[in-house]
Amino acid sequence: MTDLLTSIQAALGLPHTPIPFTAQGALPSAFAVTDLACASIAAAGQAVSELLQQQTGHLPAVEVDRRLASFWFATSLRPMGWEVPPLWDAVAGDYATRDGWIRLHTNAPHHRAAAERVLGACADRAAMAAKVAQWTSADLEQALVEAKGCAAEMRSWAQWQQHPQGMAVNAEPLVHVIHSQAGNVSVWQGSAAQPLAGLKVLDLTRVLAGPTASRFLAGLGANVLRIDPPGWTEPGVVPEVTLGKRCARLDLHVPADRAVFENLLKDADILLHGYRADALEHLGFGAERRRQLAPALIDVCLNAYGWSGPWQNRRGFDSLVQMSSGIAEAGQRWKTADKPTPLPVQALDHATGYLLAASAMRLLTERLKTGRGGAARLSLARTAKLLIEHGPGTSEALRAEDAQDQNSVLEQTPWGPAHRLLAPLKISGAPLQWALPASELGAHRPQWF
Repeated sequence: MTDLLTSIQAALGLPHTPIPFTAQGALPSAFAVTDLACASIAAAGQAVSELLQQQTGHLPAVEVDRRLASFWFATSLRPMGWEVPPLWDAVAGDYATRDGWIRLHTNAPHHRAAAERVLGACADRAAMAAKVAQWTSADLEQALVEAKGCAAEMRSWAQWQQHPQGMAVNAEPLVHVIHSQAGNVSVWQGSAAQPLAGLKVLDLTRVLAGPTASRFLAGLGANVLRIDPPGWTEPGVVPEVTLGKRCARLDLHVPADRAVFENLLKDADILLHGYRADALEHLGFGAERRRQLAPALIDVCLNAYGWSGPWQNRRGFDSLVQMSSGIAEAGQRWKTADKPTPLPVQALDHATGYLLAASAMRLLTERLKTGRGGAARLSLARTAKLLIEHGPGTSEALRAEDAQDQNSVLEQTPWGPAHRLLAPLKISGAPLQWALPASELGAHRPQWF
């Protein structure tokens, strides 16, 4: 059985160094979700360690706590006297069709509108279920995709292996790295405590992988500016994924906002984006244009279904990729359930997020040495393949969370006070300090600090 950490280290060009995973237990699942959590976080930590060795001559030790890694793959925030808004729209979820199952992703208003253009207005799940039941899974998936909605038919792993997109994903590397030739050697402004201090990260990502990556980079001292389009809302995850970032809005269809974005991009060290493969091209900010604006840019991107094949430009999210790739179907059989059974957490998002952060740091290490920028591409579907091929999970359970798992610092969020779980990653025996400023939301000007 392929070791997850070894596979990730090879994909990132990291030394095959064993990294200890402390504590016991795992998230019950058909797949080794806790192993994936530990391995992806460990790889990000090892990338930090390698960067510090290059700059200081000292290689810090890395260690990951299995329990805390598992908890962080769900949520790290523990509100006091308030509740996080619902994560899901009222009609999002799994539905029985005439011949199987389909998942509808309707969290974004325009995605729900697309579903209702195909199925009609639905006030609740019961109404939606009645309409979905009249369709076959394949026909409804295709109709919703053509309406610019988000949906995924439940397939088995064997079916995914025969699907053109599944075969395309199989041929892709876990991390596709492209080194550029241009750039100048820059001076490291960081320290052992804040390795990414002085770096500017432009974050164009949404739920959930990209924001996980930029949160990690912010925790290492990077100056992260998150740009959302006007009107975008994701209240259920905002407290989790905006920690330590400055948030602003730009409409890249508006000339004045495009000019602002170009100036931001020229000054950025790292760009994280999670648009569909052709989206920035259509906006006039394709890969070649980005290189013209910022020759030494570290350009790290992800999408749902991979960068080749017929679905490379398809809208998708973690829960949809789990349905498409066979994860939900395998979970149903593992649990002998009467409906699709996804992973206990959105592990594809979180794991890919840490791999994005690790990719950025590997490219940064190279840039500090040679002056060359570079790009990395990852996808949720390729991370799913990594998890599935690692083998089965376990029915064991983690020890329940207790007060000692929480940071003693009271974090003041825009919604109310909260504690955050201790970080699962330790470097040289000391936890990374995630007690960052609360997210800066609202109508902030889109500029660096």
